[in-house]
Amino acid sequence: MSDQVTGAAGVLVLAGTPIGQYADAPPRLAAELAGADVIAAEDTRRLQRLLADLGVRTEARVLSYFEGNEQGRTPQLLEALLGGERVVLVTDAGMPSVSDPGYRLVAAAVEEGVAVTAVPGPSAVLTALAVSGLPVDRFCFEGFAPRKAGERARLLASLADERRTLVFFESPHRTEQTLLAMADAWGGERRAAVCRELTKTHEEVVRGPLPELAAWAAEGVRGEVTLVVEGAPEPEPDDDPESLVAQVAAEEAAGTSRKEAIVVVARRAGVPKRLVYDAVHKR
Repeated sequence: MSDQVTGAAGVLVLAGTPIGQYADAPPRLAAELAGADVIAAEDTRRLQRLLADLGVRTEARVLSYFEGNEQGRTPQLLEALLGGERVVLVTDAGMPSVSDPGYRLVAAAVEEGVAVTAVPGPSAVLTALAVSGLPVDRFCFEGFAPRKAGERARLLASLADERRTLVFFESPHRTEQTLLAMADAWGGERRAAVCRELTKTHEEVVRGPLPELAAWAAEGVRGEVTLVVEGAPEPEPDDDPESLVAQVAAEEAAGTSRKEAIVVVARRAGVPKRLVYDAVHKR
């Protein structure tokens, strides 16, 4: 592991921006924008509105940096960093790199030993978790579910046994379909929360079982949407040897190696791996 270079090289600043009200912006955000040599923005027009809201005047060069040009623009920004400039990266809302542009530039900067720091800011993921009413001690963030029904179904099936609370971003016009797909994959008893327009004027958090939320979404959803879904319930321990052997055999028939099948069955049954291993090998 190499140390970051803080001498001649510049600094990459990942700056979190408000997800709703500009008043949520930390004071350091204004200072970083005012002092930047280069500001890379997902949407330069939204950046100008943010600068106006914060009362910031900057002499920085402003460059667009969005999904469509991220790969081509990264070398240019890296060159600025290696030339000793302070580059501030902002996206439309929240933290750069979290389902937004930024990862490529961070990876390139780290590879070259350039210092990378952040201005912590509001996060739709953490805000939705906090207001959802669901367990927050352990969670996983899955970003946007696939648009195609088959790919979405396969992803949700792979998460069926996930015990942690799950967080997704979703577009308003696909919210109903995604909630229905979740109910189909995980059952209608799963509790969830649809968090819409967080921190904005029309903020709304609707909580309930997945089918009820899908019925609510069928009437139309607007704005930015974050979905929070409770994880799979802890299974009742299944220590019956015949059942464990049958489950391992089914996993193997589906193409899973015996070693991995034992791990999968042990996790699903809520029993030690050794118990499953012994049951299989005694047979």
